Amino acid sequence: MSDFISHFAVALPAVFFVVDPFGVVPIFLAMTVGDPQEKVSEMALRACVVAAGVLLFFAMFGGLVFKVLGVTLGAFKVAGGILLLITSLDMLRARPSQTRTSAPERTEATFKEDVAIVPLAMPLLAGPGSIATVMVLISKGRGIVPVISVVLSIVLSLIASYFVLRAAVVVQRVLKRSGMAILERLFGLILAAIAVQFIGEGARDLLELH
Repeated sequence: MSDFISHFAVALPAVFFVVDPFGVVPIFLAMTVGDPQEKVSEMALRACVVAAGVLLFFAMFGGLVFKVLGVTLGAFKVAGGILLLITSLDMLRARPSQTRTSAPERTEATFKEDVAIVPLAMPLLAGPGSIATVMVLISKGRGIVPVISVVLSIVLSLIASYFVLRAAVVVQRVLKRSGMAILERLFGLILAAIAVQFIGEGARDLLELH
């Protein structure tokens, strides 16, 4: 039980902070401006369900990618850590991360009728950083403990994301720009620490191979 609690205590904040629904709020509002609340809620629900499915798929079967491509887990930890570090630095500067979506993609999305799958589910919620995170987290430890903790973390994070996006207007009104920036920087700081830990563990694994 203690192993589950310790693993879950790392997995839940890591997944939630890299999914970062609060950072998606301004983009989501820009993409759904003028849409009725019913449509906004429906798009938020579908986006979170699809994002959860994507993350669960990579969490459960991502290990096969290592074997097919011949990539070691240590190398993936380093690469995933670097990607998370770049994302966290953008969050610390309270600006949209280019690893999730670019300015032209966001501009194009504002003219789409339905943004639930692309770009909301992918790559905003289930982007490269979150995919790398769940794959690394599920490789930490053995047995069923990391699987349960990561799956539970994904489900809880996307449920929370749904409620944040569904109430995006209220969230932005309450937090305002300054509050959103503070949250982004707080999430970014914690995510940077997790990224450094991933890089350190990956480097250690690579050194042990030689």
